[in-house]
Amino acid sequence: MSGTVLADVGHRRAVTARRTTKSVLALAGVCVLALGIAQTAAAAPATDTGFAIPFSGAPGFEYLAPTLMTGPNQLNQPLGQQATDRIAAGIGLGPGDALSDQQYRELISGGGVGGNRDYGQIIEACLQILANTNGHPMESTVNGHRTASVVASYGLYVNPDGLLQSPANADAPTRQVNTLIAPGGYVGNWLRDNGAMRTLVALYRSAYTVQVPFGFVAQQMSGAAQLVTNTRGGGSYQVGMSMAPPLWIVNFALLYVVKPSIAAAMPAYWAPIPPVVADAIKASPTGQVPYSAYAKYLK
Repeated sequence: MSGTVLADVGHRRAVTARRTTKSVLALAGVCVLALGIAQTAAAAPATDTGFAIPFSGAPGFEYLAPTLMTGPNQLNQPLGQQATDRIAAGIGLGPGDALSDQQYRELISGGGVGGNRDYGQIIEACLQILANTNGHPMESTVNGHRTASVVASYGLYVNPDGLLQSPANADAPTRQVNTLIAPGGYVGNWLRDNGAMRTLVALYRSAYTVQVPFGFVAQQMSGAAQLVTNTRGGGSYQVGMSMAPPLWIVNFALLYVVKPSIAAAMPAYWAPIPPVVADAIKASPTGQVPYSAYAKYLK
């Protein structure tokens, strides 16, 4: 009996070792592919976005991120499908990498194999926050009334309780989802268990992998306010973290593989947060201010 047990243990160790080796090789392959994408992007035209490292992200991808708006008609304007397809190709993704309609519905509802309804609601909230552009308002309770808001170009959103904040605020679903999308987390496991391995591999082979470290460091540096300083053209502006190139591209990649048409609703341009609003957010210990007090500045 003991010999059989030892043989079985030895077999399991061998299998585990082979799996570990395969995992390491697969990860190395992803890193090499990501490096190849970064090197290819480095050949792209240099773009002075006004963001500094780490807020500018990996060099060579900045030109794909939203630019400073030049007219009021560009405020909260969505990308549209043509620009979405161009950006997706630029970061190494295509329509065939996205989830099917059924997989999309199951993901946001918490269905499918190993699904979790609470996690599905967080993911769905993220989609709404990041695509809060013209034609895609969010509703919140402001002074006891249901109020629609559209403020994505500022890199802000209004939470259900009527507080204006950055999507990178610790209170936001778009920040809380980080644990779900981390390697080995809920989203990766769900994709593997629900026939979407192709989507997961495509995501990790894209510029998503290159930009995530920049986004992580940027978030760690930005305190409760989660705002970013931009110095384009000699000026100094504040914008929410979600509009900085690495975070925007990471979010774009995630939305695109979930559903390209939702990525097409992300903001095409970023807008400076009016100083009085930015100052209030930075002065707030939670990085949140009442939307009712500052909505008039965000028209």
